[in-house]
Amino acid sequence: MFGFSCESNLVLFSFCLRFSRESSEMRLDKCWFCSSTLYPGHGTQFVRNDAKIFRFCRSKCHKNFKMKRNPRKVKWTKAYRRLHGKDMTQDFAFEFERKHNRPERYDRNVTENTLKAIRTIDKVRVTREIKHIERRMTGKKAKELREAQKELEQNISLVKAPAVLREDPSLTLPIKLKVSQKQAEAHLMEE
Repeated sequence: MFGFSCESNLVLFSFCLRFSRESSEMRLDKCWFCSSTLYPGHGTQFVRNDAKIFRFCRSKCHKNFKMKRNPRKVKWTKAYRRLHGKDMTQDFAFEFERKHNRPERYDRNVTENTLKAIRTIDKVRVTREIKHIERRMTGKKAKELREAQKELEQNISLVKAPAVLREDPSLTLPIKLKVSQKQAEAHLMEE
């Protein structure tokens, strides 16, 4: 065909095949709507008239796209969670392990420094997660207090006044207390 023998064509073919296996990796895409990972052979693809390609992980995302919904306003999407402070944004502390996950030539000093860095970065990660959770929960206590006050105002008729409880002790719940013998005798002596 091109002046090669049959054996050389076979060797060239096997070399190309091996090279393509080594260099080819699984291509992972992101869903256009919810930003979740799209694996090969999954999801649907929409090509607009201007040749822009939109990939969706499931029909739910595709339908929301067709309804012209904004992913930043739909609560279950990653864009919404990131925008409203529900998820922690990308941080160097979270990226550290991925960067150092490649094999390197062993060097004692580098290894010691890396282990120290891993410990400090782990502490940083934990403290940032705690601060993130605290920031998210700051408004929750005030909201619960408002809800409790509102419920109390609506159901005030269910609450008995202290004067009524003194007149009719049957309205109170029975309370059982553990009292030692010495406390009981001391109480009797006072009366």
